[in-house]
Amino acid sequence: MGEGGLRFWVNLTDYLDTGLFLDHRITRELVRQSANNKRVLNLFAYTGSFSVYAAAGVAIEVCTVDLSNTYLDWSARNLQLNGFNGDKYSYVAADVKAYLPTVAADRYDLIILDPPTFSNSQRMEDVLDLQRDHVFLIRNCLRILSPGGKLFFSTNCRTFQLDAKALPEATIKDITRATTAFDFEGRLDRLCYLITRAD
Repeated sequence: MGEGGLRFWVNLTDYLDTGLFLDHRITRELVRQSANNKRVLNLFAYTGSFSVYAAAGVAIEVCTVDLSNTYLDWSARNLQLNGFNGDKYSYVAADVKAYLPTVAADRYDLIILDPPTFSNSQRMEDVLDLQRDHVFLIRNCLRILSPGGKLFFSTNCRTFQLDAKALPEATIKDITRATTAFDFEGRLDRLCYLITRAD
């Protein structure tokens, strides 16, 4: 399947989710526009579409993180399908909640955080509840974000409430409307935020 001049492997027969969420195409383009000469971290990466766009935006490094080896393999295939090979593209099979505290401060310039609403995989150290855990996730992303760096945070949780008061170190901009394509207007539950360090 083609999108934005890029190509993606999709599965139209076996699953409800095909491997590419079309409602995120504007956000993906923002990532491409922001990635030039940046170190990029894609968390809860699914099939790596954000990683492909970051690579297309001439990122100097793209790290793709997901708990599922199946999705990491799919991510690698999507990157390779577009000619993105080599040491600057890495893949990490990890529980993001456990992984983030292990990353060095100021390590990345651009981070994509698009977590599920809830996950209780047996491979995780703890249950992920986005409403409960989003402050922890965002705070840890800000810690590893370089000065002037950007965090794109998105969720499809219908009842989600972002606790901005618990994140005084963050500057938060709601970009939901700006990232909603015309064909999803009025029927989209996704929220999207651009978050930077307040300092």
